[in-house]
Amino acid sequence: MSIRSVFVSTAFALLAVGVATGAGAQGKKGDGPCAADFKKFCASVAPGEGRIAKCMAGHQAELSPACQGAMKAAHDKLERMAKACKADAEKFCKGIPPGAGRILSCLKGRESDLNPACAAEFKRASSDPAASR
Repeated sequence: MSIRSVFVSTAFALLAVGVATGAGAQGKKGDGPCAADFKKFCASVAPGEGRIAKCMAGHQAELSPACQGAMKAAHDKLERMAKACKADAEKFCKGIPPGAGRILSCLKGRESDLNPACAAEFKRASSDPAASR
C-alpha cells in the first residue's frame, strides 16, 4: 500500500468519524450533516480502526444529499493534503504504522519542517471551523 493511500485512508477515516458524529455547521456533537445517517446506519458500530468510515462508505448511496456533500468535501480536502504531503510523509514518517491518525500526528509534530504546500494544507485545515469541531 502506498504512503499516499495510507495517508488518505487514515485521514478520511478520522474526518468521516467527525462528519458522521457531528462536525457540522453548528458544531454541536450530533447535529452535523451526517448525524441522522450515522444514527440510522452506523450507530451500533464500535469506533476505531476506520469501522465507522467503512460503515458510512458502505451506505454511500443511501446517505442524505447533505451528508454525501459533506463526505465529498472531506474527501476532496484529504486528497489535496495527501498530494501536498506525500513527500513529507515518506521523509518524516517512514516506518510508522498506519491507522489511528499516527501519520497525521507524525506530520503535525514536524509542522515546522514540512514543505510549503503541505504546511499550507495543515494551516488551511486548522483554520477551517468545521475541521476544529
